[in-house]
Amino acid sequence: MLLLGLTGGIGSGKSTVSAGFAHRGAVVVDADAIVKELQRSGTPVFEAMVERFGVSIVGSDGELDRAAVAAIVFNDKDALADLGAIVHPSVQAEIFRRVEEQRELDNVVILDVPLLVESGWKDLEGTIVVDLDLDVAVDRLVRFRGFDEADARARIANQVSREQRVGAGSFVIDNGGSMIDLEHEIDRAWKWIQSLR
Repeated sequence: MLLLGLTGGIGSGKSTVSAGFAHRGAVVVDADAIVKELQRSGTPVFEAMVERFGVSIVGSDGELDRAAVAAIVFNDKDALADLGAIVHPSVQAEIFRRVEEQRELDNVVILDVPLLVESGWKDLEGTIVVDLDLDVAVDRLVRFRGFDEADARARIANQVSREQRVGAGSFVIDNGGSMIDLEHEIDRAWKWIQSLR
């Protein structure tokens, strides 16, 4: 197994890069997808979140209303810390479990974690950072994901700085251009990954 980290700030295009690696044969362990699985209605994480934040975070379908959770935690550092204490241990355990399944196999395993730099993850052969200008990230969040500009900027401000993230990278993918440009960047990164094997 070749274990690599993939990270990028909100709006960086990390999910597109992750999908590009999967298309090229990598096994992707996606922290965001794991979070969504573990927060489904009826799970221990879901129940603990409702207990801490109240029924206002439950949507009409009985599932978690992510926008309601975000509205609470992104304006309250204590609430954000409480959310982390509820969610992170279970997510980390599941990530470890999925990585361990690959331990003896000859796969490229991409650990797709938004807060990879913040969490100080160890045992990686390298870290790939998806990078772009802050204003471009904000523009994409507003245009393609329906964010309010102030909310997009507030969420970006809650993450490590662009400089810190890039500084932690072994390989940087520039996603400041078009989708075609990004495909070329993913190809370039994949060649680098193959050079590590």
